[in-house]
Amino acid sequence: MGMHRRLTFLLLLLSLRAPGTLVRAAALPDLPRVVALSEDAEPGSRVAEVTVSCTNASSSPDVTLHSTEPGHPFNPVAVSADPTAAATFLAEVTLRAGAQLDAHLVNQYNVTLRAACPGEGVVEKTLFVQVTAGQVLPCDAPFASAEGDVVQVLADVAPRMPLYAVLPQLLGGLRVSASCPMCPQPVQAGASVGMVGPQVQGGTGIPSLLPPSACQQFRLRNHNTPLTLTHQGLVLAPAGGFDRSEDNQAFRLEIEVMDRLGHNCSGAVTVEVLPPRRPRVTFPELQRSVTVPEGIGPLEVVTQVHASGNDVRYAILAPTAPALFTIDEVTGEIRSTRRLEVAHTHLLVRAYNALHPADHATATLNITVQGMDRRAPSCVPAIYVSQVSETVSPGSTLMTLRCTDPAGDEGSLRYTLEEPLASRFLFRMEGPQLQVNTTLDYDSEAAASVGFQFTATIVVTAGEQPLRSTHVPVLVTVTPVNEFTPTCPNGAIFTVLETAPFGSAVGRVAGTDRDYPPDSLEYSLEGVPGPSQPFSIDTHTGELRVVGPLDSQRQKSYRLVVRLRDTRNDLNPAKRWSSLCDVAVRLQVWVQAGWVNRGAFMHQGYHAASPHSRQAVPDPVLVCTPEVQELRITAGLGSRQPVTRLACQGSPDSVTLVYAITGGNEDGRFRLEGNTLFYIPDDLAEPRTYVLLVEVWGSPSARRRSTVVALVVHVTPRSTPVPPSTTARHTTPQSEMRIIVRTEAVWHPPAWFVAVLTISCALLLAALGCLARNLLYCNRDRSKLLLVKSSQDTVEQRGSEEKWGHAPIDSLGQFDGRAQDPCTGRDYLFNSVTGARRWI
Repeated sequence: MGMHRRLTFLLLLLSLRAPGTLVRAAALPDLPRVVALSEDAEPGSRVAEVTVSCTNASSSPDVTLHSTEPGHPFNPVAVSADPTAAATFLAEVTLRAGAQLDAHLVNQYNVTLRAACPGEGVVEKTLFVQVTAGQVLPCDAPFASAEGDVVQVLADVAPRMPLYAVLPQLLGGLRVSASCPMCPQPVQAGASVGMVGPQVQGGTGIPSLLPPSACQQFRLRNHNTPLTLTHQGLVLAPAGGFDRSEDNQAFRLEIEVMDRLGHNCSGAVTVEVLPPRRPRVTFPELQRSVTVPEGIGPLEVVTQVHASGNDVRYAILAPTAPALFTIDEVTGEIRSTRRLEVAHTHLLVRAYNALHPADHATATLNITVQGMDRRAPSCVPAIYVSQVSETVSPGSTLMTLRCTDPAGDEGSLRYTLEEPLASRFLFRMEGPQLQVNTTLDYDSEAAASVGFQFTATIVVTAGEQPLRSTHVPVLVTVTPVNEFTPTCPNGAIFTVLETAPFGSAVGRVAGTDRDYPPDSLEYSLEGVPGPSQPFSIDTHTGELRVVGPLDSQRQKSYRLVVRLRDTRNDLNPAKRWSSLCDVAVRLQVWVQAGWVNRGAFMHQGYHAASPHSRQAVPDPVLVCTPEVQELRITAGLGSRQPVTRLACQGSPDSVTLVYAITGGNEDGRFRLEGNTLFYIPDDLAEPRTYVLLVEVWGSPSARRRSTVVALVVHVTPRSTPVPPSTTARHTTPQSEMRIIVRTEAVWHPPAWFVAVLTISCALLLAALGCLARNLLYCNRDRSKLLLVKSSQDTVEQRGSEEKWGHAPIDSLGQFDGRAQDPCTGRDYLFNSVTGARRWI
């Protein structure tokens, strides 16, 4: 204690500031100071907390940490405000992650804290951190006691079975050295934290906790024992097991545990070996009958026998050479050796202890192989195809299967349903009845992705192994029902300039309909177009456009009634729902340079009388009568057909008018020649409506003085009758599904017939080949013999003539008629005149 006071006094003397420094003395009032830190401290632990005083509390001071030792184990200083005092801050020094403290290597760290308050000088003071040695490594009381711990095991425990685990611990839990980052965090099951060497019977009850070998070392002091101590602290049974001939055995092990810091503890454990308590081998049933169907293949499990006892093995005693069955020695499974036919067999099975064969039991097994009908059930209908409405209620029965079992046991038929992912949980089977399980929603993307057709398969199964099953395909087509009424948009209010030209877009009425296909609506305006309703609406898109003059002095706003009517939402095209929507259009006055322009068409021909007057005086303009025309034509077969002739007049009357289509002719079906509009026919499949905008002006230089004429042309194909209204109804024809069954007669000859036919053809070809070969060789030999014989006779005759001195004129080529048959070898005379043979 005295030495500590001297060291503290010396540190205080060393920390006195040098004369002439400009640092405030009260900036770090807690320093210098000496703190103690255990080497067992965890990373992130607080080392010291230092007070920093500043005169200005507007911002936190800058506090840094400096140490003379490289790689010091401290984090950067964390500064926080002191809630109890103003202009006072707390600087905290903590251990960094992965810090390893060892009092034997470094027992003190000299840390310099440098603090700088805003607008003030810098102060430096020292913090002395002393590293103290950690606690010792204790062992559990039963293990570290004088008698030691005791473990009782049976003599028949398996070789090298874990019997005991030495688990060193610290206060409150197991020790894991901080200097061993690779050591796993132990987790103990079946025992509390800090348990050392629980008692086990037969090697059971060992906690699932293995001390990390890299952090602790285990050493066995006595070696006069057959037991083994592993580097993980496990006591194992002998490699050859215990000697069962001795009744009572005891082995004492003295064990020392040491960690990497040199801390150690020691203890002892005594392993008492008890005689084995072996149960007798017995069969629960001494006789059992088993019936199996015929047709079971080789090595398939027929049945299984089970006997209680230790190390039980099985064998078939009778028949001594079983021809149909074999038994697994370990599991007792009886398998077939070949495909089973109708038969009856008695098996005498023995179960015995592999270590003590005298301990055995016997049981009788009667196996009957029973014949069975292999024909699958037959069902009507064999395939089910139907159309159901999407409003069919869950639980409704779609159809009832009528199935019969060839074996005559209709009561054992089982009905299951196999469904793909798209049709899962839509249907269910209640016995032979196919029912709807949930709502069949036509108005969904899932139904549209499969074409509104759902498939499934009904599996009808009869009998046991082998199962006999029949599959009935199911195809259900869901038909649409117009369930929902079109919905109007909220707050349909539009604003348009009163100077908007003809055909200008006002806005879009976006109605909605929840039936599939979604939002398939037709739009129409209630009332007749005119001065009170100078607007039109697109039938398919719902877009409002200006088709008449607008004047805010006459009417500042318009209330339009739009009818929404759904299409193609029901199997019956006549079943359609509609709703009326209120749409407001407000006119906005365009004010510029102190005067007002009004009129959607005539504003291009008006000018202001004075800068302060709102009264407009018309200029000479172009006038077309009428400004809006609705026409109906039927597509012809020629190259072009006239539609209408525009009646326009300019001022003065002698001015030449120019006409041009400025909108609605995107596909080029119309053409203007002067003031006449022509239609170019094409292959039009269904009626179509065109809205054309034709601009008329006096000359190219005066194009700003022009007018626009709107032409609504309804074109109908030649083969399609003209509808009574401008609203076109689109009907989707429903395809009817038909099932065509075609039976083809095919003859499949048996294998023996094909083999006999092949062999017969081969023998016939061989015989024909031999006959042709004999005939060829006979003719060749006969010609050769005739030629040789003739040559010999000619040579003899020539020799005789030369012998007499003259030769006849026609001696060459003469034949005396002698020949030899090449086949029989007999000589004969051949008459060249008659062709007859005379045998010699």
